[in-house]
Amino acid sequence: MTIPFFQIDAFSSGPFTGNPAAVCLLEGPIGADLMQSIAEENNLSETAFVAEIPGSGGAYALRWFTPSTEVELCGHATLAAAEALRLAGKARAGDTVAFSTMGGPLSARLEPDGAVTIDLPAAISKEPMGADRLRAIEIALHGGVQSAFEHRYAMAVFGSEEEVVAAAPAERDLREIGIPLILTAPGDAEDVDFVSRFFAPTLGVPEDPVTGSAHCQLVPYWAAQLGRPGLVGRQLSKRTGELRCALAGERVHLTGNAHLYLKGAIEQG
Repeated sequence: MTIPFFQIDAFSSGPFTGNPAAVCLLEGPIGADLMQSIAEENNLSETAFVAEIPGSGGAYALRWFTPSTEVELCGHATLAAAEALRLAGKARAGDTVAFSTMGGPLSARLEPDGAVTIDLPAAISKEPMGADRLRAIEIALHGGVQSAFEHRYAMAVFGSEEEVVAAAPAERDLREIGIPLILTAPGDAEDVDFVSRFFAPTLGVPEDPVTGSAHCQLVPYWAAQLGRPGLVGRQLSKRTGELRCALAGERVHLTGNAHLYLKGAIEQG
């Protein structure tokens, strides 16, 4: 069995920036165990598996795996999946690709300028954070947090970009929180509204370079804080990445560029 393979830098400003994702375009069914083994072998934060749904008129099933587990939602590998379909000649500029996923229906629009816009569910933190979780965050970050919220991920808000950059939480302390952690603050640059970092050692990803799913929480929060739906976010990992963001009711739209790093085939069987 031969599986077409692409490695694509998502939310990137050029080669070696953004978040690398592997995309496997499946021409037949494979088991979840094999998907997990391929993701472990790739050793990227996410490997996406894309398969056209028979009789759907061009919709695709999409699954995502870290090196250690399958996840419900992934933004950057969704963007990469749409770009891989374009590169494979299965979609073109102006098309909107529909995906069926564990996290619900998603879509990606291939913009005429080469960018990709993905449509994800907004995650608005409504429940107060429990005292134990808050204490674990304060220990991991040595205090200094202005406020903290929780939805799919924990989110700690700082007063400055400098504090986000300087944070150096130990992996053992991050694991005590129990769920992945977003750090965020207002951006210093005039053209950046907010900055962030994302840690997910419980999912096999110590620090993710650029995280679309985290922006499902970040965009509603900062849209409310700044009083407007259109925002620009920058994730401050070593690779960095920029996202043009918009809150659209109960959905979040994230636009970014994708750059192909390599393509080939995985041989199995």
